[in-house]
Amino acid sequence: MEYGFLSVIPPIVAIILALRTKQVYIALIFGIWFSWLIIKGWNPLDGTLAMIEAMVNVFKSEGNTRTIMFSALVGALLIFIQFSRGVEGFINILNKQIVKFENKKAGYSRLMVQVLATITGLLLFVETSISSLTVGTLYRPVFDKLGIPREKLAYIADSSSAPSSILIPFNAWGAFIMGLLLTQGIDKPFSVMISSIKYNFYPLLAIAIVFIVIFTKKDWGAMKKAEKRTKETGLLMNEGSKPMVSDAVTSFPPKEGIEAKAYNMIVPLLVMVLMMPINLMYTGWSAVKKSTSFLDHASQAIGNGSGSSSVLYAVIASLLVAMAMYFVQGILKAKEAVDLTLRGISELMPLALLMLLAFAIGDACKELETGVYVANATKEWLSPELLPAVVFIISSFIAFSTGTSWGTFAIMMAISIPMANIHGADITIVVAATLGGGIFGDHCSPISDTSIISSMASASDHIDHVKTQLPYALVGGIITTLAYLAIGFFG
Repeated sequence: MEYGFLSVIPPIVAIILALRTKQVYIALIFGIWFSWLIIKGWNPLDGTLAMIEAMVNVFKSEGNTRTIMFSALVGALLIFIQFSRGVEGFINILNKQIVKFENKKAGYSRLMVQVLATITGLLLFVETSISSLTVGTLYRPVFDKLGIPREKLAYIADSSSAPSSILIPFNAWGAFIMGLLLTQGIDKPFSVMISSIKYNFYPLLAIAIVFIVIFTKKDWGAMKKAEKRTKETGLLMNEGSKPMVSDAVTSFPPKEGIEAKAYNMIVPLLVMVLMMPINLMYTGWSAVKKSTSFLDHASQAIGNGSGSSSVLYAVIASLLVAMAMYFVQGILKAKEAVDLTLRGISELMPLALLMLLAFAIGDACKELETGVYVANATKEWLSPELLPAVVFIISSFIAFSTGTSWGTFAIMMAISIPMANIHGADITIVVAATLGGGIFGDHCSPISDTSIISSMASASDHIDHVKTQLPYALVGGIITTLAYLAIGFFG
């Protein structure tokens, strides 16, 4: 059955509700319900029951189930790392380097501390909240001592968290994106996701701009005024500012009476990252015809591997390694391991629920053929050359308005991929534009959870953080739009 313009109403309703309520969960649930109300001929009872069954049917997909399980288990891994004082040990190593920098020439320590804060944010790519909380809270005393404005710390924490999580997708972000791609009929989601990274210009530019600002010492806009204020008056914030303060790095206290060791964080994370390609190779090995060389066979196997299986096996392996390490060191007991695992899973249940709703609205839009309708409606005026730039701008607007990049991905993937297919555009570029737009809009939004956490951890006034970050984000967004136009028209 063809639904025509009705197929566009559910995602529009979801966007409007997200704008008005600022509650992406409510918006997605209503969008799913409205989709099935249309499909079931406007019968409210049939539509409601169909919506419930649709959410149950999400688990019929093995890939979706693995992805949701992975997200929950990542919460357990993060709790283990926090409990073992692994993050604290890693920061202690960096702090020793900072002491050395202070003996160098004037201004050198100031520059290197900002570089170290950025690198720390990039390395903690497993989860954006952990990244921005760690950078903000642990580097705040050092930034204050060196006379670096709180706005600069919040900017570094914010602009190094989400970009690294999307560019190094061996985490819940990668699993979520692969699940959305599978929902849209992409047979090899991992290959598409990895191939899209080189076209995901905004996150790359966001990180590059941070380093350019640090090394050139050239700020502009509101950040320039903040730097001038701190240099001339010593004030770390504007007069009358209301800092959002967080005294804790994480939501779970580390174990007392044990030494903070960096390898308690580094080893489990390395295991998870390294197990990803190994698992991809293993799950895709039998799908590849026998090749002349091992390397050739292995590379093809990675491209044919199961992304959802690989991330799930990787996080389980990482958890087992972490447990073994902490048992040997006497940090963890059997009961604590069980309690911590359950606590970690419960903390990331909101993320798992968001995934469930995202997959469900993607399935509903596929049933309504929303993407196909939009693509056909725009076929006359929207050329393949313009599509990536248009998708990037629309994704940016939704993310800015709702304050969530994940909610944006859920809505836009169901529309942009069918549009790419019908318009004959490159899928990887369109996927990159969708993801990059979500990050860009999130960076500009005053209601973004990542931005709020960055302000809180840095003890910065939130509106001041948004104002100082916005000029840098806009530069990255404008360059990205021009880059997509250049690729579209010139290849």
